[in-house]
Amino acid sequence: MASYRVTLSPGAMRAGVAPERVIPTVADAIAELTTVEASDLQLVRGTPRIVVRFESDDDELAEQVAAHAASVASSVVEVAGWFLTRRDGGRWKRVA
Repeated sequence: MASYRVTLSPGAMRAGVAPERVIPTVADAIAELTTVEASDLQLVRGTPRIVVRFESDDDELAEQVAAHAASVASSVVEVAGWFLTRRDGGRWKRVA
C-alpha cells in the first residue's frame, strides 16, 4: 500500500465546534475508510493546514478518501481548498 496525504486549508470554524475537535474529526473520517498513519496541523507562510497521512491501494481510491475527508471537514470548519499527495521514494508528489 502506498502512503498518501490530504492537505486541507481550513477557514472559519462552524458555530459550536471546539477547535481541538477539527483534526480528530478529519482523521476519524479517513479512519472510517482506511488506516490513518498520522495527523498534524502545520503553518505554511502563516496559513494553517490540516494534514492527514493515510494508506491506500491506488490514486483513485486515495482521491475518494481525500474527498470524503474534505466533505466531513466542511461540517466543522470552512474548507478553502484541499489537495492530495502520494509518497514516491523520498518525496511527496501531488496527485492530479
